Amino acid sequence: MDAVLAGVRELLPVLRERAQETEDRRVLSAETVKSLAEVGFFRLLQPTRFGGLEAHPLTFLTGVREIASACGSTGWVASVIGVHNWQLGLFPDQAQQDVWGDDTGVRMSSSYAPTGKITAVEGGYRVNGRWSFSSGCDHATWVLLGGIIPPGEDGTPADFRTFLLPISDYTIEDVWNTVGLRGTGSNDIVVDNAFVPEYRTLSFNDTARCICPGQEQNLGPLFKIPYASLFSYAITTPIIGMATGAYQAHVEYTRKRVRASYVGVKAAEDPHSQVRVAEAAGDIDSAWLALQANMRELMELVTAGTKLPMPLRLRVRRDQVRGTELAIRAVDRLFENSGGRALAVGTPIQRFWRDAHSGRVHAINDPERALSMFGRGEFGLPLNDAMV
Repeated sequence: MDAVLAGVRELLPVLRERAQETEDRRVLSAETVKSLAEVGFFRLLQPTRFGGLEAHPLTFLTGVREIASACGSTGWVASVIGVHNWQLGLFPDQAQQDVWGDDTGVRMSSSYAPTGKITAVEGGYRVNGRWSFSSGCDHATWVLLGGIIPPGEDGTPADFRTFLLPISDYTIEDVWNTVGLRGTGSNDIVVDNAFVPEYRTLSFNDTARCICPGQEQNLGPLFKIPYASLFSYAITTPIIGMATGAYQAHVEYTRKRVRASYVGVKAAEDPHSQVRVAEAAGDIDSAWLALQANMRELMELVTAGTKLPMPLRLRVRRDQVRGTELAIRAVDRLFENSGGRALAVGTPIQRFWRDAHSGRVHAINDPERALSMFGRGEFGLPLNDAMV
């Protein structure tokens, strides 16, 4: 595991140099994805029986944070593509064999908002429609799509599931032209009457209960933690990484900057600048330390075979959305303290600022939803949400 992180750190200068090119291209380069694959990053959360490392989630998230500190778009794609290898480990074995049976290096993108139409047919489902925001889809040959199975005529309730499709069953439409995370290539996935067998679906109800088909083959503790706990941190961690990159860029810039309003006075000597950088550093550290503590506790409990208490799961989601908020607050403070020259295209601080705010609007970062769940739990009210 240490070798993977060491390999990631060796890549950081190159990723930092490519950051503007990545933004201009609106997609990660093949060289960047190849480099991440070669150091073993994408295998960190992959089942060992398919050549993966089944690493502790903190190893993976640490790598994500460092990648995102060099390039926000690269960190975002690396995180979501990387966590998909863990999610596939929750699917029935045949689905895992379909994807990795011939090539354990296959990658998947995703789009979970249930915007398409799902129709139950014999042996599976017919899938139609358009899904947006599929980050890294140009570097993937399978996709995970969210969809709702309507209530059955026999009275079975509606079910929210993830559907797994090969690239032969969908097309990618280049629509990604945004103010932030421009390099993620988060284009649309279009599906026209594709058949998805039952075994290539996974119910969110099962992930919430932490009882999934893939656990029959993948016995390690990694596959016993809640989907909402790990996936949500795979979205927040890149934003913490962007805040970290913004902090590093700001400190380096401020050490050399001379304040225009105070002739000959270095910005680093301004006590207000000193306070602002301290506040930003505190927010970033708070977000990361809470993430680390929660993930360690989750893994300690599942490793010991202990059922995860609901208060812990609720705290994980609470701290996840708060972590995003703290990272955004830090980036804002740093950007405001950087002066007019930070507005120039190509400067790291404005790119991190745009990327972090773009990541903030991901649905998993909805603070009201997560904080309301925590409050309901504290007040002893019933919870009916699979994303906990």
